[in-house]
Parts: sequence; C-alpha cells; structure tokens
Amino acid sequence: MSQEQILKTFSNLGFTPVDAQVYVYLAKKGMRKASDICKALKLTKQQLYPSLKQLQGKGIVTSTIEHPARFSVLPFDKVLDMFIKAKIEETRLLEESKDEILANWQNLKLEDDTSSKFAVIEGRSYIYSKIQQMIRETKNQVLAITTIPTLAQADQRDVFDAGYSHPLKSKIQFRFLAELSQQNVHVMKELLKETAKEELTLEGRNPDLGLTLFPQMLVRDEEEALFFTKPRNETSIIEKDDVCLWTDCKPLVKAFTAMFEELWRNSTGIHEKIIEIETGKPTPKTFIIGDGETAKKKYNKTMKSAKEEILIMTSSKGLVEFSREMSKPNEWKERGIAIKIMAPIVNENLEAAKQLSQVCSVKHVPPNYQLTTIVDGKELFQFKESFSDGQPLGSSPHFEKTFYTNNHEYVQKMQTMLSEIWRHSEVPSPDNLRSIFGEDVRLVAFFPGPIHSLGPHGAAYRLPFDPAKKREFPTFVDDEPSRKLTEQDVVNAIVAAQNNPPKSEIWRVYSSQAVAIIHPPNFFNLPSMLIRAHHIEKHSTFGEQDVIIISLWLETSKGHLYVPVAVLGTRPQAQSFWERQFSATPTIRNFQLAKKDELQIRVHGNTLFAGWTVPIPLYPSEYVLPPACILIEGYGDVKTDAYRIIQPSGAESKVKQNGFDAFVTFMHPSSRYSGPGTDGFLIRDFFLEVTNPQFFGGVPPTQEVKLIEKGKTDEY
Repeated sequence: MSQEQILKTFSNLGFTPVDAQVYVYLAKKGMRKASDICKALKLTKQQLYPSLKQLQGKGIVTSTIEHPARFSVLPFDKVLDMFIKAKIEETRLLEESKDEILANWQNLKLEDDTSSKFAVIEGRSYIYSKIQQMIRETKNQVLAITTIPTLAQADQRDVFDAGYSHPLKSKIQFRFLAELSQQNVHVMKELLKETAKEELTLEGRNPDLGLTLFPQMLVRDEEEALFFTKPRNETSIIEKDDVCLWTDCKPLVKAFTAMFEELWRNSTGIHEKIIEIETGKPTPKTFIIGDGETAKKKYNKTMKSAKEEILIMTSSKGLVEFSREMSKPNEWKERGIAIKIMAPIVNENLEAAKQLSQVCSVKHVPPNYQLTTIVDGKELFQFKESFSDGQPLGSSPHFEKTFYTNNHEYVQKMQTMLSEIWRHSEVPSPDNLRSIFGEDVRLVAFFPGPIHSLGPHGAAYRLPFDPAKKREFPTFVDDEPSRKLTEQDVVNAIVAAQNNPPKSEIWRVYSSQAVAIIHPPNFFNLPSMLIRAHHIEKHSTFGEQDVIIISLWLETSKGHLYVPVAVLGTRPQAQSFWERQFSATPTIRNFQLAKKDELQIRVHGNTLFAGWTVPIPLYPSEYVLPPACILIEGYGDVKTDAYRIIQPSGAESKVKQNGFDAFVTFMHPSSRYSGPGTDGFLIRDFFLEVTNPQFFGGVPPTQEVKLIEKGKTDEY
C-alpha cells in the first residue's frame, strides 16, 4: 500500500492531515523528539503540539518522561483494531438509542419541505440500504426493471429480508421485469422458491420482444424512484462504485411507473418463460429452423402468401435492406396488403425510411427489440441474429436458428404486443437536427442565440441578421477541415489543459452536453422543443453547474427559428453569464435558478441523463414544461471536431469535442416518448477556451425579440 493510500485510510478514520503525517513519520522513524518531527515534516510548534495532544488522548501516541520528551506510536495493526472496536461500539450505542433519538426528533417543530428533489446515492452498500428502506416503507407496490444477476445479488445482501419481515407483505405487490435466459433460469427458480417459502408475492415478467437497453430502476408506491444512469445489460449487477439518482418528484415517478406498466403489458409471465426455456418449445406447432437456407425458403413462401397485413420489427440496417428490394413492398401494396415496419431510425437509414414510406407505413422504435415478422396474424418468425456489415437481408446467416410458430394463441399475443408498440411509436419527423442545422449540429449545443443554421459568409448570427452588417456577427472557422483529429487527440488536449491552469484573462469550460429535438404527441400538450443540457465540470472557470436551455420553434421575420425561451441552472454565480449570453432572446426574462436536488445531469459512458423536478414556463408562450427527464443515448462512430467562433469584439472561442449521434427518450408524466437517432446529438467530451473574455457577451434585446414575445413578427 502506498503512502498516499495510507494517508487516505487515516483520513477515513477521522485523522486530520497533520495527525496522519505525524503518525506515518513516527511509525517509520521510531521514537523522535518534537523538534525532529517539526523539522522533518516542516511543521510549526503551533501545528504539531495540538496534533500530538490529540493522538495521545486517543492512546495512539506515547511519550517519555525525560526532557525533552520523545514520542512514539502504537503499531498500525493495533491502531486499526482499536478503531474497528470503537466503530462497532459506536454503532451498537446508536442502535440502542435509535428510538429515543427518533422520539426527540419528532418532538422538534420542523418546517415542512414539500418540494420535490433529486439525491445522488453512490456506492453499492448505500444503494442497497436505500432499496431496503424503500421496501420497508412500501404500502402498495414495488416495481423494478432489473436483471437476474442483480436480483441474486440483492438476495445475497438480504434485501429481500425487508420484504419477508414486512407486516403488510401479503397485501403488497412486488413486480419486476428482467430478461431470462438459459444461463440464469436456475437462479430465478431458486429465488422464486425462496420467496414462495417466505410467503412473499413476487411477480416477474420477461419482455418477449427484447427489453430495450433501459437502465435499472426501482419505484415505490408512486412516491419515490431510484434510477440508474448506467445502461443495463443482461449480466448487469450493482457495482461498488455505481451511482444512482433518487427522486420523490411525483410527475417523474408517475412517468417511470407508466413506462414500467407499458413494458409489463408487453411481457411474458416468468413461470411461462421458464417452461419455454426448459422445453425449448413455448407451444405446440412451434419449432426452431436451424438451417438458414431452409428458414429463408419458408420465410419467402409465407411472405408471398400474405393476404391482409405484414407487421415487421427490424433493425436499422434491416430497414436499409428492405429499401434495396423495393419490388417486394411495391408488389405487396399493389395486392392491397397493409405493411407496417418498425425500426430504429438513424441518419444512416433516414433516406431508406422516406423511400419505404411511399408504399409502407414506417415508424421509429428504440433499438434492441427482437427482429420479428407476423404475416396475416397467423404465422410468426423471430430471428436470433441481427444484420452484420456486408450481410444482405436475404442472406442465409441471418435466417439461421429462426424461431417459427403458427400457434394461434401465441401469434395473437405477439400481434397484440407489436400493435401496442406501433400505437405508441412515432412517424419520423422531417424536422430533425440534420434537416434544420445541416452538418453544423456540432455548434448547436453551445450556441447562445436563436438558431436555424449557420448564416451567410460562414457566420453564426443572432436576430436580426443584416448581410450589410455582417462584420457585427461572429464568424465560424473550421479548424479541422481534413477530419484527421482523433478521439484520443481531443481527450489528450483536455487532459493537457487541466494540467496547465489558464491565465486570468482566459476562460475555460470542460463539460458534457447534449442537444435533442422533441416532437411530443398531442396528448402531452406541449409544442416541439429543442432541449440543450450541459453538465459543466467543477474545474471550469465558472465552477460546477448543470444547465438546461429550452428553445421553441417560433416564427420570426426571417422565418422559423429555434428561439431560446427558458434557462434552468444550478449555479447562482453564473446567472449573470447566462443572462448575458441569451440577452438577445426572450430567455433574458425567463432564467430560473434551481437547487442541485431539483436539476440533475449525469453522464455515464455515451449516455446522458437530465432530469428536473420543477415546472419550467416556456415564455412567451402559455406552455409549461412539467417535471420530466430525458435520456440521450449516443450510438455509432465518434465525431471529432475542432473549431473557433470569433466575435467582432475580439473575443475568440476555441472548441475541441468528441460527439455522437444519439437516440432521445423523453419521460413525461403522461407517457414516454422515444425519438429517433436523427433527433439527438451527444457531446461527451467538450473543451472550450475563450480568449479576451472581457469582450465576450450578449447583445441588448432587439425590436425583433420584443415582437417575437408578442407573436407579432409580421409587423417587424
């Protein structure tokens, strides 16, 4: 163990830095006089003697009776034993006096704090303690999206004991969603056996069409929820360094509950799933076609015999492959067959989706649903393998181990599930990040004004734009036209900047950020929005903060633009900065300061989570964005960028960043909205350096802004 680790251990035991240094020195050097200690550790007597007195009081340091006295310390193993015993005794006394402490607390006249909030819970032990507390406090139900390994881990840590000893356990619903497989079915059977023995009602379901990679979460009584920002996979467990968010925001908890119930409806009972796995046949008239060529012939023959409807759940690449064989969809349309195709819509298949939409109905769904085709509600195919690069739709490897059934009950059940998913899915909007901003999506996350695209002459501009006065507007300079900058180059630049503090006349921002266009369904009662989320790190010039910026698609004298109308931030010291940045927009009258437990933005890998527990007025409209959250999930290849924005005043902003196209999930109290991969962009690594910041700032509100607020841009 290094000396640095030793010092950290002492810090965890309650030692001050001076105490720790003194102990380590005496342990290494043996008995020493005070003057020797001061000289070796470069301490004054005023620093050393209080420390020696403190350590002597704990029995860790002893001294001789001679003058001058010499000091020595107990061996480390004995010091450690002493602290362990003290902690055990302290815990015992605290447990014994728990009732008295709680009674005294209840007698205090406390102010009610009814505001909704977030809390960050770090570490496996604290997370499981919180889960146990939630189970003990439940009165109606506990809902969980999890994994079988996590359930087994929870059982090992006695989490289920909180349910076994619950006085209302016979009345409480404990429900979970998890993916069952051949590898973990025995674990599930043992857990069900144990809970049944303890008379705990534990219901589980397995999503038939593949549970999308949604993080693990736990909801209690529509009162509180735990939400993990780390994406979930089949083997996920709660690690010792995991982080989760807790909230008691009722609209958010309601949104999580609604999402759980939607997934629950589209799932198979856990007992039924166990039988399917163990027998290999969910129902009679069902079999696995192992040979790819045989399965391909069976599939093509069934598709040719279609008479009424073909319902397809495919991958993003699968959609492209369908578009390359347009003769088949055209033939189906001519025969009057309804064709419904669901697939993840991304930039790479957007044109294919548009092409297919001329003869089929195409909707976006999140990735990772199992590839499924149902013909006339009578025959079903499910494919184990997705499409790999260079593998065409009709290739035999794609058809290997195809699952087929014509069992009426099973096919109808799956048809109902797919129809439900179809009903809640969205037709890809032509208004997406690329259609609005072109390739300049990379600028959107940090640009301060109303935005539609880069202006003429390579200038980013605020309202109003006057070509005759182009010198008054910032200029964009692409520092990476050859696109040779690598992901690691950006990371190295960020690390180097952190190790080299800037001069006072330079600003720096280190952050992760995301931008998402959201086209809410009508029942959300919200307009289309552009949401930008910033998680700014503590070593930035303005310190650590979370900020979200909401823009609405408003008509201006220059056409429709996404105009910033609201900013919600967590750092009071930065309020003037954001107000100055957005001073040429309605946002100047709609900056809202949030507490840290009211706005949380977290980044884990290529996923960003942003949630808020306070309503946000969308001035100047009458809409109000309720407490909600968004999940931005990056996919595909990293996109590196380096550019500068030069202000007419002389201020210059240099940017380096690593970004990804991203899927958007918007969890609204009414339901969950899943946006295509064309509507989100995640900048995982962002570094901004501003020189001459004294000239960096906003511009006064213009007549244009005042008219936007009044909805009278035609008068401008």
